[in-house]
Amino acid sequence: MEKAQTQEEWEEQMGFEILDYLKGEIYMDLPFMELALSALAPKGNSNLLTFATDGIWLNFGPAHLIEVFKENTQFLERAYLHTVLHCIYAHLWIAGTRERRLWNLSCDIAVESVIDNLNKPCTKRILGWQRQRLYQVMEKEKLVSAAEIYEYLLETKKFSIEELILEFHVDDHRYWPEEKDVKQRPQMQQENQNQKKWQKIARQMQMKKEQKGNDPDEATKVLLRNAAVNKGRKSYGDFLKKFTRRQEELHLNMEEFDLTYYTYGLEHYGNIPLVEPLETKEEQRIRELVIVIDTSYSTSGELVEGFLQETFTILKEKEAFFRNNRVHIIQCDDAVRQDVEVTSETQMEALLQQFSLCGGGNTDFRPAFTYVNELVSTGKLKDPGGLLYFTDGNGIYPKKQPPYKTAFLFLGDYDKEKVPAWAMQLAIEKEELRYAKENRSPCS
Repeated sequence: MEKAQTQEEWEEQMGFEILDYLKGEIYMDLPFMELALSALAPKGNSNLLTFATDGIWLNFGPAHLIEVFKENTQFLERAYLHTVLHCIYAHLWIAGTRERRLWNLSCDIAVESVIDNLNKPCTKRILGWQRQRLYQVMEKEKLVSAAEIYEYLLETKKFSIEELILEFHVDDHRYWPEEKDVKQRPQMQQENQNQKKWQKIARQMQMKKEQKGNDPDEATKVLLRNAAVNKGRKSYGDFLKKFTRRQEELHLNMEEFDLTYYTYGLEHYGNIPLVEPLETKEEQRIRELVIVIDTSYSTSGELVEGFLQETFTILKEKEAFFRNNRVHIIQCDDAVRQDVEVTSETQMEALLQQFSLCGGGNTDFRPAFTYVNELVSTGKLKDPGGLLYFTDGNGIYPKKQPPYKTAFLFLGDYDKEKVPAWAMQLAIEKEELRYAKENRSPCS
């Protein structure tokens, strides 16, 4: 005899069906988000009065979901999209050391501003005075990302934080990973995999929209641009891999060394091993690297230190750096002001301990390239893996492509049209650099 369904089981089943309906309605207006809308697995939780996610599960209160669905289906469509966009924009994983309550609010504002501007049937609603007032300020100050909104709210007294929380609260952030939890290695690996999954979803979402052919409206462009920005700002380590090349590193290669045959020869043939251990192994590493720091008046010493710390932390990892390595740290505004050569982790740490900016004039990228080209031509730099130029982007770019890989690393938004086609580019978030500086640990 078939077991009778309990009320709780019925409510959860109805909840799943409602979620499928919501996905379908959003998909009709935003078909390029199909994969993102289906990426969260639904899970009933009677303690919730709204949606809550950890990037894997979409938790919901079945009974409450049913009641809201009867009265205001469009609210649920917006709430579903709101929670998914948090994942696409990586809000769950980039809080760092930010004050959590203000960060949650900043993320909600960033997502709601996108939804309010989409002008789609599934998202339309009347905007209250509080929202309109804040959106006007955001447009004037060019505030788009959650990090930019956070910095503004941290300093301004124009708005009541309590009133903004009441206005923009939509979903529950209780399952977002805390910084203390993320630092634990198993949890860190899980969160990294989860974040990479959503980075991939964001890329596929953008590709699907591009393949459709027609130009997106301005609001959709903002939605897609936010996805691209957050993807880029969390992939600096992966970005540095583009400057590696496969070479042989001298050390014992235990992956290709059979210890059984080796010890057998020692025991039976008078200490003569049958197989010598291989002394080299091919690995992807950076041998020589040039880092140029834009020291114009608009560059903050705190952010430069954070950038150097983040770069050195990545470089010192076993797979990223040769034993016999060389890094040039060049400071330049409209002329080269300083060149410090670093050849060891000890020197890296010493540089960070006593680092100070040199310069403060206007920005001109060309002198640094002329200087590095001279180092290459005179043999002082034999085989540079590439040049990283850390800048705010307001300068004169060289017209001619250099004979080595080049990347401009920008603080926040920048004019992509001005960047030469031959140069790689990446936006780095200011808060991530501050976090790197605050959590600096010795290199050795």
